[in-house]
Amino acid sequence: MILNRLFGRSAPEHPPSLPCVRNVTIGRTVVIDPLAWRRLAGATKFDLGRDTLHIIGQGLIRLDDGSHVHRFYTEDEIMLQAVSQAQDGSDADDFTVFHPWLSRYPEDELARGAFRRRLKQSWFEGDGLPRYERFWYDGDEAEQEPVCLWESVYEERTGPPVRRIYQCCMLYSRPLGEDGTELLLAIEMEPEHGDVTHEIMIGLPLTVGEFSA
Repeated sequence: MILNRLFGRSAPEHPPSLPCVRNVTIGRTVVIDPLAWRRLAGATKFDLGRDTLHIIGQGLIRLDDGSHVHRFYTEDEIMLQAVSQAQDGSDADDFTVFHPWLSRYPEDELARGAFRRRLKQSWFEGDGLPRYERFWYDGDEAEQEPVCLWESVYEERTGPPVRRIYQCCMLYSRPLGEDGTELLLAIEMEPEHGDVTHEIMIGLPLTVGEFSA
């Protein structure tokens, strides 16, 4: 379960060379099968508007249990995510693609606190979106603390990260038809030496056969 691997406040990772996961890394082009979302047309809020992603940035999260989250970014902040036990991503088995839905700066500490409380709830709705149920802690209606982690973001395959971001997040989902699932990732981001933002991203799970690089 992804929750077991996305938990804890881990120190930033400093690899000598970034991993290439399923042939995806900085400078590569990823082609996603458009049927992954077009088959859900009319039901999903997810729409990339294209099937080709040019990767210009890469994020790496090393979790307390030793597993790794690999994130690959386009210029317009579409994110392809993979989760693996191995640092090189060779055993990655959980893939998702997200696109931004909303990004805002909290007006004050009251707004920031309200968003944090929102992340503890078992459901999420609003901001032009329908209701989503909490994906993590499935079946538990009680309040739960968001998952918090550090991400190191790189723009070159070697060298130090260009930024580090502390994040508290919660993942939600809603069913689409008989076999579809749409995801919502709500995140409070706090870059080192930067301003806090609140982000909402809409995503779909991908199988290995639905993308190539």
